[in-house]
Amino acid sequence: MRSLLLMSTLVIVAAASGARAEGILGDWARGDGGARVHIEPCGQALCAINTWIKDPASSEKVGDRLVMKVQPIGPSTMKGEAYDPQRNLTLAFQIDIASPRSMTTKGCVLGGIICKDMGWTRLN
Repeated sequence: MRSLLLMSTLVIVAAASGARAEGILGDWARGDGGARVHIEPCGQALCAINTWIKDPASSEKVGDRLVMKVQPIGPSTMKGEAYDPQRNLTLAFQIDIASPRSMTTKGCVLGGIICKDMGWTRLN
């Protein structure tokens, strides 16, 4: 369960408008201080790749990747799904962009019964 909640907070966007996707490319720090990710294109999607993990004994590892496909549903919100290949897990996923330096992600499983929100701050 811990790994599901941690990975569900990673952020990437695929199949969104080019400008919106480009707006989240780069390096981000998770609001709880537990991880940093680099967001980049990967194939037809974008990927968030763990670049730093505070607790290396956790189930999250540097190099873990989350692949997402989301669509814009408003001027600052995208919604879709994310796939975690390390755990063979698909999540419902939403990204709310507050500013060029701040966003929030929400990942859910079991039809939205279990969800986790996380804030992110741009590092670069």
